[in-house]
Amino acid sequence: MRILVAYATRHGATAGIAERIASRLSADGIPAEAHSVTDVDDVALYDAVVLGGAAYMAHWLKDATTFAKRHQQELQNRKVWLFSSGPLGNDAVDKNGEDVLQSARPKEFSELQTLLQPSGEEVFFGAWNPDTPPVGIGERLIRLAPASREALPAGDSAIGTPSMHGLTT
Repeated sequence: MRILVAYATRHGATAGIAERIASRLSADGIPAEAHSVTDVDDVALYDAVVLGGAAYMAHWLKDATTFAKRHQQELQNRKVWLFSSGPLGNDAVDKNGEDVLQSARPKEFSELQTLLQPSGEEVFFGAWNPDTPPVGIGERLIRLAPASREALPAGDSAIGTPSMHGLTT
């Protein structure tokens, strides 16, 4: 079995998660490669696909969604898992008692459940590097907030790689 771990990333944290998933699979004896969705033209070389993207404002990056729709037929004939990175911090529950990772689930996952019928999905905490240039108006506005450097934890909280519901042990 050969697995593609395809990802869409804005600042590199999602690429890091994809690389860790591919590395873990390979260490478990399952050949896996991590590639940006923009670098993958054909999924026919792979038996299974783990597809991930960063999420901003509860939406998956457009490149990840475009990849899923462009390769819909091929993906429907393979095992597929989805992942997302997005919420910052490492508190699993917010001040209202809500599961942070569940509430950060990208809105596109509902449609992709129907289109691809994935075997599982995960949402990972994201990362923020305050020294990288902002992309888009939302990031520019957040950086203007006086407390942004203190309120938004820098770094990457997605250290572990969960089982992805049967992908690894």
